[in-house]
Amino acid sequence: MKLRTVKVMDALKKLQLLGPAANLEPAEDVNLVGKHSPPPITPEALAGCIHHAATPKGRIPLLKTLLSSACEQNCAYCPFRMGRDFQRATFTPDELARLFLKIHQQGIAKGIFLSSAIVGGGPRTQDRILAAAEILRVNYKYRGYLHVKIMPGAEKDQIAAAMQWADRVSINLEAPNAQRLTQLAPQKQFSEQLFERLKWIHELRQTAPHAPSATTQFVVGAAGESDLELLNTTGHLYDQMGLARVYFSRFSPISDTPLENVSPTSHQREQRLYQASFLLRDYGFSVEEMPYDHEGNLPLNEDPKLVWAEQNLKDLPVELNTADRTQLLRIPGIGPLGAERILRARNQGKLRDLSTLHKLGVATQRAAPFIILNGLRPAHQLTLWPT
Repeated sequence: MKLRTVKVMDALKKLQLLGPAANLEPAEDVNLVGKHSPPPITPEALAGCIHHAATPKGRIPLLKTLLSSACEQNCAYCPFRMGRDFQRATFTPDELARLFLKIHQQGIAKGIFLSSAIVGGGPRTQDRILAAAEILRVNYKYRGYLHVKIMPGAEKDQIAAAMQWADRVSINLEAPNAQRLTQLAPQKQFSEQLFERLKWIHELRQTAPHAPSATTQFVVGAAGESDLELLNTTGHLYDQMGLARVYFSRFSPISDTPLENVSPTSHQREQRLYQASFLLRDYGFSVEEMPYDHEGNLPLNEDPKLVWAEQNLKDLPVELNTADRTQLLRIPGIGPLGAERILRARNQGKLRDLSTLHKLGVATQRAAPFIILNGLRPAHQLTLWPT
């Protein structure tokens, strides 16, 4: 198909095209800034570009954009795939750096996420991303939050350079294994181009004095993968690669792509995968303990931690006055912070009622069926309290 191009386009117009395009990559926990956020350069000029983002440096307004939406790849689900008819745009590294600096100086954005579609191969595209990062850090003395995307096939010294400039780096695996990736992105190689880069990032983080955090992303539901496949890879990434976060992007069909007639993935599936992912990362659960159905998928209608507790703790409730941290984290309604508060509170005396737990930040409605307090089951009428 013939691509529509624009020969002359100012930087703001490019950002209006490329900023919303970056929203397909959930690189931080973000919510789009609404109408009552700080005023943009011109009215509504930055709609879809600025996000409230939870970053390693705290929650900040983040500019998410691409250096280019021109792509040589044919990923089956992607709106940027080669040959698809839509208006594309490209920044030069200095052009994007100068535009971001202006936005940053006006207080509209305090961080930037740098990514790009692939043109001229992964290493060449990575060079352009690195050039923008270096211009910001060296030429413009920018010291704020910077997330640098690693391209498929990027060289190890490029990754080392990215980690020198970035607060966070990421490379998208897209699928949990090579078989599934072939269905999504036939030109990409799972082990050689993608997974190997995560290994390099992990190796470099071991020696860097101030190593950036690292993340990845899966596209969920487009290639027929099960939750078990996704969580097997997720568990390995947390345990062996030290990733800060695995993101799950539910598949939504795009017109004029090979997968345009595939049904979209539900919000519930994405939510359950995130819940299970946190159980693996923060709560000491193993992949095998998740409550899968016969097809290897999590239940859509219930929190996997609650399902596990109903199967394992309903008849064997946990005594909160003697449980260790690992046991506390298995109880619905108790997270890492709540577990620490319970352990500290026990130094002051016995825990005897739900009101005390409520003050410690425990979601008492969820916890009550699975606990014992000083040898007694808690009174159920107290579950009317907010959780």
